[in-house]
Amino acid sequence: MANSASVGSMACSSDGSDTVANMISAHKHRDKRRRKKRASIVRYTTRHKMKAIYFLVGLLTLASSFASAYDPSPLQDFCVALNDTQNAAIYHYILKYQTPFNIYVFVNGNIFKDPKVVVAEDFFKHVDPGNVVNKHGSNVTPVSVNELPGLNTLGISLARLDFGPKGLIPPHTHPRATEILTVVEGTNRLFTKVLNKGDVFVFLIGLIHFQLNVGYGNAVAISGLSSQNPGVITIANAVFGSTLPISPEVLTKAFQVDIKLINQEHCEAKTQ
Repeated sequence: MANSASVGSMACSSDGSDTVANMISAHKHRDKRRRKKRASIVRYTTRHKMKAIYFLVGLLTLASSFASAYDPSPLQDFCVALNDTQNAAIYHYILKYQTPFNIYVFVNGNIFKDPKVVVAEDFFKHVDPGNVVNKHGSNVTPVSVNELPGLNTLGISLARLDFGPKGLIPPHTHPRATEILTVVEGTNRLFTKVLNKGDVFVFLIGLIHFQLNVGYGNAVAISGLSSQNPGVITIANAVFGSTLPISPEVLTKAFQVDIKLINQEHCEAKTQ
């Protein structure tokens, strides 16, 4: 019996050791799994934090690119640009006497006039009615910094639009300006909106738009633009009359028309 009891006691001791060993082993495995899980969480959190940072930087970069597309705020009351003739004279002087460019100050791409010699005429321009005897029956007379030097750095310009009967200003866009248009005389159609004398309409920056005189008499409109140099891209000229022509195969597939029509448009664009 003693031997039996002793053997039984030894067996119990052996089972207990195994159990403790198993418990230690299981505890180690749990600790290892927890460490892996914590490391995984840290990596996941860090990765998403980095994505959030990249996204924020991306948004800031995008916002900066939009902001730089607009005219900068003026740093002084006025900064009258020199006209093309005066600019040409300065360039000739620079080339002739090897004068460094950095002694001349360029603001918005223009050399500006000494404020001490600025006169009222720098801010004045008379605009006559435009000639509407052409295939579109319309004429645009711009008044930007190129025509009125006093507009330099002021961030505004305008244009007079003259229309003959059924005259059209073809679809176009202004890459650097929002346009606000008012009809002075006649009736104009913009999109599907018909404007009468005294009506005002706004075209958002970069939006493709056109003006069509739907009346049988002449019409006049004035456009205000939120840039001293708004630019203009006429869609037909850009697509069919670009200096490096777009392949007729591309245009045929894009517009889903016969290639003969595309070739005809190319020929007409070259004659403009």
